[in-house]
Amino acid sequence: MPTGDELKGRTKEAAGDLTDDDELKREGKLDRAKGEVKEKIDKAADKVKDWTDRD
Repeated sequence: MPTGDELKGRTKEAAGDLTDDDELKREGKLDRAKGEVKEKIDKAADKVKDWTDRD
């Protein structure tokens, strides 16, 4: 499931495409990348938590 940053990034990228605004497109790509990193960190944290919760 996409994070808020990913959705915000997609929206900015689409708006940048529609308005031919390269800066807005770059901001969108950055937001999407931040969202992807956050998602990977969350998944890794969940795996660590699962591993440490094992009996």
